[in-house]
Amino acid sequence: MDIFRLKELRKERGLSQVRLAIDLNMNQNTISRYENEEREADYSTLILFADYFDVSLDYLLGRSPIKDMMR
Repeated sequence: MDIFRLKELRKERGLSQVRLAIDLNMNQNTISRYENEEREADYSTLILFADYFDVSLDYLLGRSPIKDMMR
């Protein structure tokens, strides 16, 4: 099981890597590398993903099973 939940969140929303890359002003290849754990996102990029998907950083990084920080 992947710890980094980017791919899972993207698929839940029905987004392609290309759509996510466009929405976040990133390269599709970069999204692919993050999802395949070939590259690690820096702190500001992790925050960008968490904000985009409206989840906590702990959830995004696989440290918590709870998506919403307020629960």
